[in-house]
Amino acid sequence: MSRMHQETALSRCPNCEEPLESGDLFCGACGYDLSVVLAPPEDRPTIAVTVPVTGAPMTGAQGTGAPVAGPGGHTAAASDSVEWSAASAADRSEPPAPDGPPAGVRFDRRGGAGDFELAAPAAPAAPDPRTTGAAPEQERTAGTKLCVACRAGHVDTDGYCERCGHAQPRERDHMEQELGSVAAVSDRGLRHHRNEDSFAVSTTALPDGSPAVVAIVCDGVSSASRPDEASAAAATAANEALLESLPRGAHPQQAMHDAIVVAAEAVNSLAHDDGRAREHDPHHHTNAPACTLVGAISAGGLLVVGWVGDSRVYWVPDDRTHPPARLTEDDSWAAQMVAAGLMNEAEAYADERAHAITGWLGADAYELEPHTASFKPDRPGLVVVCTDGLWNYAESADEMAAAVPADAHERPLHGAQVLVGHALDGGGHDNVTVALLPFAVPSPGAGSA
Repeated sequence: MSRMHQETALSRCPNCEEPLESGDLFCGACGYDLSVVLAPPEDRPTIAVTVPVTGAPMTGAQGTGAPVAGPGGHTAAASDSVEWSAASAADRSEPPAPDGPPAGVRFDRRGGAGDFELAAPAAPAAPDPRTTGAAPEQERTAGTKLCVACRAGHVDTDGYCERCGHAQPRERDHMEQELGSVAAVSDRGLRHHRNEDSFAVSTTALPDGSPAVVAIVCDGVSSASRPDEASAAAATAANEALLESLPRGAHPQQAMHDAIVVAAEAVNSLAHDDGRAREHDPHHHTNAPACTLVGAISAGGLLVVGWVGDSRVYWVPDDRTHPPARLTEDDSWAAQMVAAGLMNEAEAYADERAHAITGWLGADAYELEPHTASFKPDRPGLVVVCTDGLWNYAESADEMAAAVPADAHERPLHGAQVLVGHALDGGGHDNVTVALLPFAVPSPGAGSA
């Protein structure tokens, strides 16, 4: 890997590309120390620090203060932890090609061949976001928070280090949630400037008292305005709708369909939210907020999936001698080419238009068509619910099964961490989010009909 040398006179910040003035020692936008000599990136340039969450409970992926439903519909405890991470890379999204997607297709900009990665400033080694460990003793001191870059200075109320001036990572850069038998992890990746994915996991009970487990994953459309808000709104709305409908006896497949409709309405409402001035938003777009959604429900011996867009659900049996399967079909240009017989999968997904989506949640969607499917597995297995930030690096069912740790059904949070790590090791070109939901075959007489 070639090294990027520091220019003698910088016109733009090498971290966020904010214009600089002569004599600047720090970037006024992100706090980057302009005197630091850039070093080559490490294998995993993501720095993580785990801190206990205090105050109101939150949905693990949204960071919006919304409660996470626990067993019996209760919310997860506020003591659940959220991991924050920082990556020293910039998002470089290429615009669609002149002969881009046809009418009725929306281009979801992803990191492409034009992306490049900025070298990380030299700093002491920090833990990998896939591992857990105790924070330094001085960081656990009440009322203090150490800088994730220099690990020595304290962070001021504006979110900058008082010692080195670095801006601190945002809550959504890296998030984790484990709730009983379901867990999810979301990471910004190595190329994007923010995490536009979101998730919600929850558990409740059916009228007969048997458990129902829910996992919802949403991927913000990068070419839309406020994609991070869209994914958070959709995940929260769908999760809350399921927690309301499943306990009162709605069939899981119908409940999933209705939850997607509710999520779409939540995203649509963002297009009419003009309460905040956005003329100074560097990531402002004029088109409506939008996202994709995929979800899974395990209830009464049934596995129900629902989706709009190109996020996916995979089935990985605990007994790996049985074949895995992909349970969803993408709403994308590539999938349309394959379905029409114009290309095979390898050709279609290698095309630069592969990630042009043909279905999404948002006010400018042509028509909302929620997809749902119901399965009744005859053996235990693991349900993998993920965005394309993961499946880009494990596209086929066999590749995904090979990436899933053998003990993931027993340790779903660890399994999700490993899968996020798989995407980061593969390049981390996109935000990556995955939820793992172990499916247990009920004993005879258990569950609902």
